Amino acid sequence: MSDQHTYKFNVKMTCTGCSGAIDRVLKKTEGVSEYDISLEKQEVLVKGTIPYDDLHAKIAKTGKQIISGETVA
Repeated sequence: MSDQHTYKFNVKMTCTGCSGAIDRVLKKTEGVSEYDISLEKQEVLVKGTIPYDDLHAKIAKTGKQIISGETVA
């Protein structure tokens, strides 16, 4: 039940403030073991046990537009 997953989200981020908002949310989200935010690629990679829908909601709460999201592993 506590399987580790890897998720990839394409998120519209225009500045370091955008990526910083996502960083602050992910830092304190339970079930996230590691993450990488690429402003250049407009991409957020997250590893953890958190369910996809919960993670999607957390990122969406920052007000940033999620263009797409998928489970990659």
